[in-house]
Amino acid sequence: MKNILKSVLLIISVMAITFSASAGKKVVKFTVSEPDAKIYVDGKMMGSGQLEILIPPYACVNVKIEKMGYLIGLIEFCNKPGITPPPKTYFYQMEKDDAYDATEATDVANVDIEIKTTKKEDDAWKLLSQIITTYFDVLEVTDKNTGYLRTAWVVQTFKQKTIRTRLIVKLASTDPLAYKIKLVSEVAGASQVSVKSDELFKEWDRILRRYKEIIREAQTRLGS
Repeated sequence: MKNILKSVLLIISVMAITFSASAGKKVVKFTVSEPDAKIYVDGKMMGSGQLEILIPPYACVNVKIEKMGYLIGLIEFCNKPGITPPPKTYFYQMEKDDAYDATEATDVANVDIEIKTTKKEDDAWKLLSQIITTYFDVLEVTDKNTGYLRTAWVVQTFKQKTIRTRLIVKLASTDPLAYKIKLVSEVAGASQVSVKSDELFKEWDRILRRYKEIIREAQTRLGS
């Protein structure tokens, strides 16, 4: 029994020594297609574009690659017995963020834009409603007496983001007649997020291109 135990311990010791000698720490020369992309290793920003990543024996490291306008990259390298060892070199090709391609930066998102008009209140409200329903299919609340209108959220899902958009109209004054219009644009950092998950959304200074003309159209047509 003692001889068997000694043999087992010897085999384990040899295996440990063999792995330690053959594996040890590994270094991966990591390169990203975008030279200014930020490289994070286990949550710490370590460099941009190119980095030598150290993987200790019996350990794994998590690498994250970020650049505005591109999808976030996540890679794990492990240096453990029984699994494929990390490569000596690794090239990561970043992919364009489809949510950025479908939107554009703007200073009219999530702010009240006041629009004055010389039209009669009934005519102005009718015209405003016509403009809005050209862009939004569902009006969640509409009250001409108080001059308040709110569309339902419109949700569009992308590979790593979910965007929701709505329009809110409030009566600013009756003399002169003026309305405040707010185009609300919010983003969640994951795909297929429920529109009801308010805690996952935050205001975004970008709007979907399909809505980029709605404020200008309202200003032009109500003001004429």
